[in-house]
Amino acid sequence: MKEVTKEVYLKWYEDMLLWRKFEDKLAALYIQQKVRGFLHLYNGQEAVLAGALHVMDLTKDKMITAYRNHVQPIGMGVDPRRVMAELLGKATGTSKGMGGSMHIFSKEHRFYGGHGIVGGQIPVGAGLAFADKYFETGGVTMTYFGDGAARQGSLHEAFNMAMLWKLPVVFIVENNGYAMGTSVERTANHTDIWKLGLGYEMPCGPVDGMNPVKVAEAMYEAVERARRGDGPTFLEMKTYRYRGHSMSDAQLYRSKEEVEEYKKIDPITQVLDVIKDQKFATEEEIEEIDQRVKDLVEECVKFAEESPYPDLQQLYDVVYAQEDYPFTPHKL
Repeated sequence: MKEVTKEVYLKWYEDMLLWRKFEDKLAALYIQQKVRGFLHLYNGQEAVLAGALHVMDLTKDKMITAYRNHVQPIGMGVDPRRVMAELLGKATGTSKGMGGSMHIFSKEHRFYGGHGIVGGQIPVGAGLAFADKYFETGGVTMTYFGDGAARQGSLHEAFNMAMLWKLPVVFIVENNGYAMGTSVERTANHTDIWKLGLGYEMPCGPVDGMNPVKVAEAMYEAVERARRGDGPTFLEMKTYRYRGHSMSDAQLYRSKEEVEEYKKIDPITQVLDVIKDQKFATEEEIEEIDQRVKDLVEECVKFAEESPYPDLQQLYDVVYAQEDYPFTPHKL
């Protein structure tokens, strides 16, 4: 695995802070009704993404996830301004304003959603990996889902075929403790979700999902196994979300004290503590990073708010692609 250097820690801090502040700004915009529909925020789970990106080859590896999906494409290289624009339903968004919060997508950067159907992305991730194996691209697909989606039957079908065909895929359950408002203890008679891999003789195990170093180490082993052609791995990232399942979640199923306990092991704080302890940056340099992040988030909002809404005609432009039906041509 690439060494976790001073530069890596500084990048992790700036990236994770951007993701956190990006989501915080979205929460504010949602309250202002500038973001509509559902909004699921990633606050607290940033180490899962940071650690994975450290070991991925972004020139060929892919990522697919559920609807808590705003910051992953930013990590994969998508312009955060376009992500913000998509969330505001603007024509400059990643899906020209038609996907919204739950369907961020970028073929160019190999980020394949953003899926609103619980567990729907699990077999799709296996399919992406099948394509990589078939075309011998050398790529690996990171397939993310939540602890609630781990109870879907599609998981078992995908696991079975992925092992049978030795697909280059890493299955990652982001176990933040609650499937919407239902605790893991209430969804099954077992709480170690990673053990589901044992039934398929798939390498599997738990990971400290609040620490990007631990995530990177586990992901490196899984990605290298897949790239060698030895097949999939199933990792359970034990993480936590500080906000509700979505912005409409009253969070009556947990106490404020529980949330505060998890904030004591906040992934951003952990990284910042290392930076300060190892003297990787001065207080002034840290403040410069903070300001850069703040400025970028404001730039994203400005870009999104000043962008136009899609024309009504766009609804028809994306429906038909029929050559002998010229009245509503497919223009996008």
